[in-house]
Amino acid sequence: MPRDLACRLLRGQGDRWDHTQKVASRANSVAIAIPERYRQLLVDSAWLHDIGYSLHLARTGFHALDGARYLIAIEAPLDLVGAVAHHSCALYEAEERGLTAELETFRAPPQVVMDALAYADMTTGPTGRDVSVEDRLTEILNRYDSDNPVHRAITNARIDLVNAVRRTEVLLQAVESSHPI
Repeated sequence: MPRDLACRLLRGQGDRWDHTQKVASRANSVAIAIPERYRQLLVDSAWLHDIGYSLHLARTGFHALDGARYLIAIEAPLDLVGAVAHHSCALYEAEERGLTAELETFRAPPQVVMDALAYADMTTGPTGRDVSVEDRLTEILNRYDSDNPVHRAITNARIDLVNAVRRTEVLLQAVESSHPI
């Protein structure tokens, strides 16, 4: 269902669908590093993390919140709604937009899930190409003017996003070292 829903909402909207497909693929490959009970949540939230950009759903200009509100409306599981709402340090953008209270109505899943989702999102460029977290952050900052809430949010979230990616890389390295080829 998440893949089909994301396809229906995002296909034909520039590169968004390409980005989403790669984020989901990356989340699937990194899922081995997180507890098994959260793996499906990670992959499902990767498919749906950007649905709030859909022209059919965008209401506030804050895609994480718009996506979460839609998922609530269709009675999606609350942990999935929370992952979409809080993905990639969304709290920073909520603060910039004056939407913190609205975002906080959704509970984020455990940090390990949010880190792995940020890893998948922040190491995938807008066209679906693999990028470093540093290059991804630079690309986002270059895409928005410095007075844009997204630019300010990413500037403020930079350290947290890099740390989320690094924590996930550590987990991946631990899995790889315990399962040598």
